[in-house]
Amino acid sequence: MLSAFAFALSVGTSTYTFAAQKAPIEKMDRIIAVVDQSVITERELLGRMESVKAQMIKKGVEVPPDEILQKQILERLIVDSLQLQLAAQTGIKVDDAQLDKTIERIAEQNNMTMPAFKKALEEDGMKFYKFREDIRNDIILARLRERDVDNKVNISEAEIDNYLSTQEKEGDLDEFNISQILIRLPEDSSPEDIQKARTRTEQVIKALSEGMSFEKASANFSDAPNALDGGALGWRSGQQMPPEFLELIKTLQVGGVSRPFRSGNGVHILKLNERRAGTSTLIVEQTHVRHILLKPNEVLSDKEAKQKIEGIKERIDHGTPFQDMARQYSDDGSASNGGDLGWISPGDTVPVFEKTMAELAVNEVSAPIRSQFGWHVIQVLERRKQDMSKESKRLKARQEIRARKAEEAYNEWIHELRDKAFVELRLEDKF
Repeated sequence: MLSAFAFALSVGTSTYTFAAQKAPIEKMDRIIAVVDQSVITERELLGRMESVKAQMIKKGVEVPPDEILQKQILERLIVDSLQLQLAAQTGIKVDDAQLDKTIERIAEQNNMTMPAFKKALEEDGMKFYKFREDIRNDIILARLRERDVDNKVNISEAEIDNYLSTQEKEGDLDEFNISQILIRLPEDSSPEDIQKARTRTEQVIKALSEGMSFEKASANFSDAPNALDGGALGWRSGQQMPPEFLELIKTLQVGGVSRPFRSGNGVHILKLNERRAGTSTLIVEQTHVRHILLKPNEVLSDKEAKQKIEGIKERIDHGTPFQDMARQYSDDGSASNGGDLGWISPGDTVPVFEKTMAELAVNEVSAPIRSQFGWHVIQVLERRKQDMSKESKRLKARQEIRARKAEEAYNEWIHELRDKAFVELRLEDKF
């Protein structure tokens, strides 16, 4: 049986697992929800419930009762439907060629050929056409979020300065692996909604005190998008969390659970899973490198590009200056500078380039190598140890501020989208 594949998109429209699934339920389908101009059917809901159950079992998360799981999954399907309709109305599409490349990449991550991958899907109860459309939807939702939310998040240098200043004053570089349960309660909630939230919060506290795991309580009670994943938020630095989160997290022992507290999104209960010390310095080995790149095109085939760069390498070996060859033949933007790429840090280049570069001695010229960009020859000019702490800290600060602001903006955007939608539920009858 295969391991669950790694897929970079994190929107979460579809949940997949290469675990045995129940046979499809053969019965008359019916509409269970009308969502603006679309509908959700009973078959969609049941299919997603079975898939999520399999995934939860694989992760070791206790599966909640069907009536609770049904509510969670239906809400997720409603939100997905609203986003997909908005994407369609505003022209976001994924063509078949892009989709095929993504699926081929997933197969490669599972060390499979496409025929073997299709067979594995079929053996585990998933039709390839359904898998393909689910992946298409995942890409569409990722692009929608990027366009309407992520790309509108701006980070100023002043924000980064303030972030780093606060971190330095507190002298706390620790990072925290946390989970949360969220009872949604907007700031403009009615007294009735506030009472409902209070009652649900009391139910959570009672369940936890009676021995229910945090993960199960999340699946049973939380309104957060990751409720069925046990509420896991992963590793966060102190500055990556809202101040009220950090204040409480710092008081907890590993495994501890916070008291309920209110934010603009609702009532939160946090759990500290792990804690680790952050790093204050970052020393990396940098390489001063230059290269020559030949890009295959309509005129120059891949085979011809390889033969041509082999000839260039031979001329360099016989004394022709590398930089002269780069200026004359390289298709890279560095050609005018003799192919000089400057100082390169780990992770700055594609893996095959970095691996080849790391294996070269100073002044050595590589044999031709193939990357996704074309054919290269590489020469290492110098190496040095460099303290990248300042640059690294600013980059990490920017990433963490962006991640926090994007997540907050996305949750607010989803909430507004849901509130403005027409949704009619037709679940009076049991399945």
